[in-house]
Amino acid sequence: HLITTAIEHHSVLHTMAYLEERFGFEVTYIQPENQVITAQQITDALRDDTILVSVMYANNETGQLLPIKEIGDLLANHQAAFHVDAVQVAGKLPIHPEELGADFLSISAHKFHGPKGVGLLYHNDLHFDNLLHGGEQEEKRRASTENLVGIAGMTAAYKHASDNYQANYQHVEKIRQVFLDTLTIPYEINGGGPSLPHVINISFPGKENGPLLTLLDLAGFAISTGSACTAGTVDPSHVIQALYGKDSDKLKTAIRISLSEENTAEELQALAEKLNQIIGD
Repeated sequence: HLITTAIEHHSVLHTMAYLEERFGFEVTYIQPENQVITAQQITDALRDDTILVSVMYANNETGQLLPIKEIGDLLANHQAAFHVDAVQVAGKLPIHPEELGADFLSISAHKFHGPKGVGLLYHNDLHFDNLLHGGEQEEKRRASTENLVGIAGMTAAYKHASDNYQANYQHVEKIRQVFLDTLTIPYEINGGGPSLPHVINISFPGKENGPLLTLLDLAGFAISTGSACTAGTVDPSHVIQALYGKDSDKLKTAIRISLSEENTAEELQALAEKLNQIIGD
């Protein structure tokens, strides 16, 4: 028996589906209640045969922070291994796997301006099978020649992000507020509970996101309706559907704006003014 949430990234959801379909595992997908996931929901879903709980630290489409520490604490006396997808948080907040109670924790370099195609899997002394066979690399866990250039780049990028995370975080909070303060049109922020300022999931009631994204793209703004990994799909966001239901208007109106410390207040002001112009007309 495995447990995850309905708002996870497809890297987790598709893996869970594969384990269900190919090997017959049972998977419980925790649904948000009032737009949030709680540690109590994980507790209620635990069984004697639960062997893995996988929960993201922050959602990639809304920025919502999940109660990872609480979940880690409640799993301390349970056999289930705890995997944390920390990709969205890495470089933005300090990460201490042992304090979180994580057995496994994964991050990806591109989220903190490191090279694409390289990431990190933390693990404690819990045994797990080899990910790739064919060599002695990575303590026999993952055969193949290491991408040393990528690893070095990731290390340098992570150190830079970690050393400056407080100033970077405050900067992103500031430019996010500049964006919201510049808007003169009705809007709704999507998601629930505490969240990272780096992701703004926003709806403009009555304004469909498809045409809006096209107009913004023509104006030079790179905005999305979901994660970058679902680019090109016509399916609505599974995260917004889990949060608000399959019949919600937000499925047609929600857009995602991603921010980093490299963005400027002028850029966010220009985006808001363009939205005022498009939607105001």
